[in-house]
Amino acid sequence: MAALSLTLRRLVPIAFVFATLCVVAADETGEPAPRFRAKTTAGDQFNNASIKGKVVLFEFWTTWCKYCENEAALVDDIAKEFSDKGLIVLAVDVLESDQKVKKYLADHPRSVPIVLTKDTNLAAMYNAQSYPIYVVIDRDGNIAGEQRGAAGERALRRLLRRAGIEAKQEAEE
Repeated sequence: MAALSLTLRRLVPIAFVFATLCVVAADETGEPAPRFRAKTTAGDQFNNASIKGKVVLFEFWTTWCKYCENEAALVDDIAKEFSDKGLIVLAVDVLESDQKVKKYLADHPRSVPIVLTKDTNLAAMYNAQSYPIYVVIDRDGNIAGEQRGAAGERALRRLLRRAGIEAKQEAEE
């Protein structure tokens, strides 16, 4: 019995890593993005048809997530840097009240459009349960990549490159 328990304890982490790799690989196959709708707190509407020809970065976040807070300025800067290259960034707050998000944003302003859970079906579609999560949709409306968890600037730029967006200096390197 003890040997079986020890074997299971060794196999479970390996199985978890394998399952995680399979999920990530499936999300990066160039499959069409699911049909979505989203309305920002400013009232702008987005859906699959309205983003055609653009690259979209969905950032799933919460007010209590310290990693989200740490990467917020980075996401805002990337949105500004690539807005003229057709990048749209939508920061989707997951499962928090309007009042809580408004209060948080008063102390932590963002420059990217904010979407609340009640105004979109995105969080459920991308199984947003840990944060941050980044999903990139390419100009053809296909999933170009996904990053679950904070990974910094290099990882975000790598995701955008998969969708055909990169800085001039990156292209030359």
